[in-house]
Amino acid sequence: MPRREGIYGLLAEFNTPSELVFATEEARRAGYRRMECYTPYPVEEAAEALHFHKNRVPLLCLLGGLMGVTTAFGMETWISVWAYPLNIAGRPLFSWPAFIIPAYEWTILFAGLSAGFGMIALNGLPQLYHPLFNAPNFRNGATTDKFFLCLEATDPKFSPTETRAFLERFHAVSVVEVDH
Repeated sequence: MPRREGIYGLLAEFNTPSELVFATEEARRAGYRRMECYTPYPVEEAAEALHFHKNRVPLLCLLGGLMGVTTAFGMETWISVWAYPLNIAGRPLFSWPAFIIPAYEWTILFAGLSAGFGMIALNGLPQLYHPLFNAPNFRNGATTDKFFLCLEATDPKFSPTETRAFLERFHAVSVVEVDH
C-alpha cells in the first residue's frame, strides 16, 4: 500500500496494559494489520494480540554457524594440505580430528556475530528519527508509564475519521494524528 502524504498514523494512549491489549485485539478483529504497540516494559499479551510470531534471527544464527564451521574446516584443510603441508609422525595431511576444536570456536563466533548484526539489521537500526517522536506524551510516556497503540496510515483499512472513531471507543486517554 502506498504511503499517504503527511500522515503516519493515529496514536492512541492508554493508562494500563490491559486496555492496550484489548484495543489491539479488537483492532486485529476489525481488520487492521499495520499497527504497533509501544510499552515501557515487555507485555507478552500485546505481542500475542499483534500476532507477532515470525522471527528470522534463529535462521541467521544457524546460517552464520554453518558458515563458520565451513570456513574453519576449509581454511584448515587448505593450510594443512596445500599451502603449508607438514608431515608430523607419519600422520595424514588431512587430520580432521585436529580441526574440530577451532571449527567449533569459529562456529560460535560466526553464529554470535550473525545473530547480533542480524537482529540489528532486522530491527531497522540505527533509526535516528521516527514520526512518533513528534507525538505529545510519547517521548516521556512510552518509557515510563503509558501504553500506546499506533494504527499506521499504510493499512488498507485506514481512514482518518473512521479509525479515530474506532480508537475512541476504547476510552483512550488521547488519540492524536501523527505526521511524517
